[in-house]
Amino acid sequence: FRDKTEQDERSLLSSKRSLGSVIKLLTPSADYTDEYNEWLETLPQHILALVYMIKRFYKSEWGRDWRSHFSVDEVNGYFGHELKYDGRKLITSYLRVGTHSDGTWRIYKLRQDFVAAMKVQTEDDISASTVVPMSYVDGLNPRYTAPSIKLLKNCEAHLFQRPDDAVIRGQDKQTESDLGGRNNFISNFEPMKSRQARELVEDPISFQDYSKPMQKLIREAAGADDEHYFVSSAHPRIVDGKPSLNMRYLQKRPDLANARPQYLAIMGTRLARGLSLDKPVYFPVNAVLQGRRNNPPDFKAGIRPLAVYNPIHYQELPELFMDLVCSLTGKSPSTTGAGSEGALTKGPFNALAPTADLNNALVSFILCGHDGFSSAAGYIGARRRIDHDISMLIPEIWCRLQVEQRDPQYLIENGHLEKLEDFEHEGKTIHASRLGYRITSKFVHTYFGKVFDSPAIVFDEAMLKPETQGMEAYIDGINNITEAQQRVAEAFFEDGSIDDACLPLQALLHIMAKGHWQGKTIDDPSVREMFTYDYLVNSDWYHERLKIKQQRDAALWKMNLNYLEDKLDETAEDETEKWADLQERIDNAEQKIEWVNSQTYLDRLQGTLGADWVHRES
Repeated sequence: FRDKTEQDERSLLSSKRSLGSVIKLLTPSADYTDEYNEWLETLPQHILALVYMIKRFYKSEWGRDWRSHFSVDEVNGYFGHELKYDGRKLITSYLRVGTHSDGTWRIYKLRQDFVAAMKVQTEDDISASTVVPMSYVDGLNPRYTAPSIKLLKNCEAHLFQRPDDAVIRGQDKQTESDLGGRNNFISNFEPMKSRQARELVEDPISFQDYSKPMQKLIREAAGADDEHYFVSSAHPRIVDGKPSLNMRYLQKRPDLANARPQYLAIMGTRLARGLSLDKPVYFPVNAVLQGRRNNPPDFKAGIRPLAVYNPIHYQELPELFMDLVCSLTGKSPSTTGAGSEGALTKGPFNALAPTADLNNALVSFILCGHDGFSSAAGYIGARRRIDHDISMLIPEIWCRLQVEQRDPQYLIENGHLEKLEDFEHEGKTIHASRLGYRITSKFVHTYFGKVFDSPAIVFDEAMLKPETQGMEAYIDGINNITEAQQRVAEAFFEDGSIDDACLPLQALLHIMAKGHWQGKTIDDPSVREMFTYDYLVNSDWYHERLKIKQQRDAALWKMNLNYLEDKLDETAEDETEKWADLQERIDNAEQKIEWVNSQTYLDRLQGTLGADWVHRES
């Protein structure tokens, strides 16, 4: 170590040192001296792989005799290359992280002890959520201390999937299993007949690459007559002479198709929190990891670059909500181009003014203490294509971090995140600060060793600093973002909806559209303070949201009371049982009206979303 106070005398095979610690120790780092880093660079990758393998299986009772437990077979009088541990074959796993410029995959070896997290996917596009004070519910994880929590429930029984990897036979076994069944809803798969099925079966080398369910389907189709159609998971529909890039199908929600993983997650959490069987188990949102679709420049199509982000970015709330207001996306197979789109701007699917969603989202972020992290998809820089590989990888990292290690302030103070600053180019200011913070090589060195044997080579400088792939594309990408943010913000002034935005968002929209708000820029402390918890709960506009919520709840109970009284008037006095039931309901409604109109109820709403004033009567 450069810092002499950090010296570590534990031996490599010590039971006090983990495999992750060994990987960090043998990965070059700015924390180490130049001499040590130079020595590490001389170690071949196959030697490091052997060291990690030995460390993974080493037992303290072996002492110094680890060598006798590892061997290779002898083939034709020569040593083979397949390593065995006590005579047992060792299986190694690899992970794809993007592609090279020639289209070949970038593949990296996973740690020998790596086991992928079991993910219980319950939500895709549509869910209902609520924000409540943490004091409302019991049995939560005590390591999270935000004053409020967000609880959500999925509204979908199926997920609209785009199985990009299904074109590679056997690669996406879930899609092949789903499409090998019946009653599927599919889009943009090629309709094929039995003649084509027979051709697939008669090519045994390629046919055996399919998983068993797809093989079975194709064999059935091969024996059918030509009046029937089938689809192969590896055959997209041909559109304008080219395979479609937007294959889709409705997948039954995994937690409904197989309830066991979710049951285990609930029971494991119940046991960990010490909850009895009669207590509910809550899973509040505790991490927000948004995905960004990025693209390089496409001059023929007139699409500007957007690949300016490295694998993980963190944005403070002002910069994050600039992005959310704009909802800028890169080129996608499912859209005709790139630009500002998404749920907040798709009018036909959302009749509310965008300010309603934005106001609610901001209040939710602040109350729940959520941090705005995002991962890259599509491209990193102009030349590194990654598709969705990194978006799938980040949850594996996040679930292995301690709660305090996910805290942006901790990451910044320890050099794991670096802030991007504005800079001058050809006399113009490039607003790189809008990108927030990005992970550093120290983040990779510290945390990606939880997944990879050689984390430093997975994300090199070209991926951590996309500008090194081409400064012009990098600058144009940032300008693309800031110009789109300005264009979208101006629309709020044109239609008058700026008046419906809460005060922090009004300030933000002014800065996006005009560069300042009351003479203040985005860096002004008084502007940034407007996005804090203390400011929110003490602001007049938040208190007004709570009062509007109280008034609407009171109006709802008054409507219920009027309905019950009308029903009571229609009920004959000799219908004793029905009359008594209605009278009991009326008494309950009157008590509710009194309770909802009380100051105690208004106080209880503190820490909730309240209600947006967009629907306030004039």
